[in-house]
Amino acid sequence: MAKQVKLSAHPRIHVGRNCVKQLRSRGAVPANIYGPKNEPANIEISAKDIKRLLAHASGENILVELEISEEKGTKTHLSLIQEVQHHPVRGDILHVDFLEVSMNELLHTEVPLESFGDADGVKNYGGLLEQLIRHISIECLPKNLPESIRVDISSLGIGHALHVRDLVMPTGVVATSDPDLTVFLVAEPKVEDPSKSDQLQQAPEVIREKKSAVEGEGKK
Repeated sequence: MAKQVKLSAHPRIHVGRNCVKQLRSRGAVPANIYGPKNEPANIEISAKDIKRLLAHASGENILVELEISEEKGTKTHLSLIQEVQHHPVRGDILHVDFLEVSMNELLHTEVPLESFGDADGVKNYGGLLEQLIRHISIECLPKNLPESIRVDISSLGIGHALHVRDLVMPTGVVATSDPDLTVFLVAEPKVEDPSKSDQLQQAPEVIREKKSAVEGEGKK
C-alpha cells in the first residue's frame, strides 16, 4: 500500500510571477489542489517539508493528508501527489499538483513495475532480460494503492515472456492496461557470426597500380 503522510498547507491568495518569487524567497513552494467535486485552489507548502516527504518516499504514488489552514480552522484533504515540477538545472521543487481523492471512490492511476528473482533463461542459459514497459495502469481504492507492482521473473526461460494478463495483482487492485502488452521478455543471447570476422581477416589487400610509363609520358 502507498505510504500515507501528513503535510501542512496554507491558501495562496496572490498569484503571478512576482508573488511566486516572494513566496519562494521565504522557503515556500506554490501548489494547486483540484478534484472532481471541488474547484481548483491555490495553496502554498513548505519547501523543506515537501522535499523531505519526497526524499523518504519509496514509490511514485504518495497519499497525502493535506491539512489546509483556513479562517474557520484546519481542513484535511486526502490527496495524491499528481505532478512535481523541478528546476531543470538546480533540481529545486518549483510547483506541486495535488489530486483530491475519496476513500470510497476508485482511483485510476499508474504505478511502476519492478522485477525480482533471477530469470532461469538468464541465469542458466545466458539470455538477456528485457523490460518493455515500466508502468502499468491500475484501478483501486486509495487504501489499496500500491507503491509498485513487484513481478517474479524467476521462471522465465529463453524466449519466454510475461504479459499484463500474467501479472499477480495485489488485493483490491485491477490492471487496466492492455492485457496483451508484454512486460518482461528473456531474449536469446547474441552470438557473433564467426564467418563475418573470418571475412574481415581474409579481406584482400588493395594494391594501387603504378601509372604506366606511357601514361606518365603523355602528361608531361
